[in-house]
Amino acid sequence: MAKTIRSQSYPRIQNENNKFYGFLDTEMLKEHSGKISLTSLNKIISDAIDYAHTKSSREILSISHNLSNEELNLVYIKKGKELFDYFVKYCGDPASTAYDCLNKSYIQIAKENFRNRTIQKERMNAGWRYQYIAKDAARLSNRFENVSDLNAIEADFNVVIQVKNTNEKLNIYVSVKNRSNTMGGQDWPKAILALENAAINDKNRNGHYICIFGIAMEKGIRNIKTSQNTGVPYSSNTEVWYSDFFWPFFSNYSYEEIAKSVLDVLIKIGQSSSLDIEIPIDLIESFGNCCKKYNLIDENGNFNDAYRLVDLFCGKLK
Repeated sequence: MAKTIRSQSYPRIQNENNKFYGFLDTEMLKEHSGKISLTSLNKIISDAIDYAHTKSSREILSISHNLSNEELNLVYIKKGKELFDYFVKYCGDPASTAYDCLNKSYIQIAKENFRNRTIQKERMNAGWRYQYIAKDAARLSNRFENVSDLNAIEADFNVVIQVKNTNEKLNIYVSVKNRSNTMGGQDWPKAILALENAAINDKNRNGHYICIFGIAMEKGIRNIKTSQNTGVPYSSNTEVWYSDFFWPFFSNYSYEEIAKSVLDVLIKIGQSSSLDIEIPIDLIESFGNCCKKYNLIDENGNFNDAYRLVDLFCGKLK
């Protein structure tokens, strides 16, 4: 990849003794002229929370109050089957999961998977939230000439910033991730290539570009992903910015300030915890019926055959 994509001529740190030698020299870019007011930041966060809910629900169950008991029961049956499908799909290591389930009640396993799936949905919701906050904080900061999510295929948003003492502008393509382990090691080269191709093929781009993976909720500064086998960067034009670098650059607020401001807004709006929901017994029984269908549990409702669970996880049972 590094052999086929030309290195971009944007300002880079030239001091070879600097551990960030070759990285973007942000001191050569237009600086923040001030801070967004807390009122404006809180408004951004409130809008981001609403936006995230439209993109990804935080809850497994979102029940209309107008449903009859019969309709409600059908919803629980459907959600119980979906929870069983989640249990099978996200089992992790089939052998370890089967061993962990052995002699445990389907009720306990259903509750554990309900919680795990809820946490997964919370993380997805948070990803949309922080993407929105970063983009709109950048837009209101007056540091950037343009901030846009239009036509962003791989990037979550794009910004254009002035290079000091020149007529040059730098285009920054940003993909926001919750944490660096959101993607596995084998996924990074593909994601980097896809993001850089989006920058290369952007017909509206004028000037050099850099691609950034912004890690919204993991402390650290920045790095460049390299091949473990060769040590060669996957791209010299792509950097990973962790929260201690990412948030100050785009918002002029620290990671801790952003996190505490989000907390302030959550407290103010009184957002309920999705983990406090009482799991309906009919949903759990629907999960149990799926277990019975595949002969996974005994007459006491306990998983009694770890080898059959492995067959299920490996797709042998249809």
